[in-house]
Amino acid sequence: MKILEIRDIVRKDVPIYYRRLYSGTAVLELINKPREVSLEFQIEHKPTGDTEINVTLREQVDYPLVPLQKELKNYISTLDSTGKLPG
Repeated sequence: MKILEIRDIVRKDVPIYYRRLYSGTAVLELINKPREVSLEFQIEHKPTGDTEINVTLREQVDYPLVPLQKELKNYISTLDSTGKLPG
């Protein structure tokens, strides 16, 4: 399993300043086949300074969910730390 990219990322308007909500399309390579999966993810900044990322897939994926979510969270964290998410 490999995450090729997350494209069409759109930030949704949320009135809570420490929570950011996004939607997009993840392009994954599952068992040597490319697959596009619609998803939503939330980045929340905790009072302790930590960042929590939650990922929700909008469709079924024929792959174990826990490792897939872990890889998506790592990929999203990298996008966030490098400033590649829409502001």
